[in-house]
Amino acid sequence: MYQLVIGNKNYSSWSMRPWVLLRALGIGFDELRLRFDGFGADSAFKRDLQRYGGAGRVPLLLDGDLAVWDSAAIAEYLHEDHPAVWPAERRARAQARSACAEMHSGFQALRQHCPMNIEATLHEVGAAIWREQPQVRADLERIAQLWSAALHAHGGPMLYGEFSYADACFAPVCMRVRSYGLPLDDTAQAYVQRVCQLPAVAQWIAEACSEHDFLDWAEPYRQAPPRA
Repeated sequence: MYQLVIGNKNYSSWSMRPWVLLRALGIGFDELRLRFDGFGADSAFKRDLQRYGGAGRVPLLLDGDLAVWDSAAIAEYLHEDHPAVWPAERRARAQARSACAEMHSGFQALRQHCPMNIEATLHEVGAAIWREQPQVRADLERIAQLWSAALHAHGGPMLYGEFSYADACFAPVCMRVRSYGLPLDDTAQAYVQRVCQLPAVAQWIAEACSEHDFLDWAEPYRQAPPRA
């Protein structure tokens, strides 16, 4: 049985990717969540994470005494025993890997200005970001192009036909679109809705919203919400 070490579900976009992948494909794993309290060397999060190896970041997949870190490396490791991680057809698989690599290394403006925050509704903030940050608009335009090309070429409902790591990889983008109310064309918005309705993604959203763990240093756009 795998173990997957993750951070807060509300904030940790990188943790979301392999968690959704494992859950959606029915691959058994035990979840180990380490609460974010900062990322300094003296933080409890960093001290706890050191026990498991890797690069001192989440996500981290544990398979016996083997630690696999980085979401892309985790996907490749899982693919060796679970072919459904990637599309079966070679060209589709190459395109999916290319899209995920672009997601992995790019879209810095979207990451910076729209940090993942599933619990929050930040549509007014999103509208201001959309007006004032042309690079965010450029990032979303490119993402919509990627999605449209993949959906058109492979017929949907997911990017490359059936669910694959590509959909898990872009799930945090869907969360940002949802939280910040970012405008996308009809094709892209429909894809966001389909991703949010995936049982694995819906479960992650529900559990993220139930954390109620407000971290002020991770929340540039709101004050602590009132709690009942």
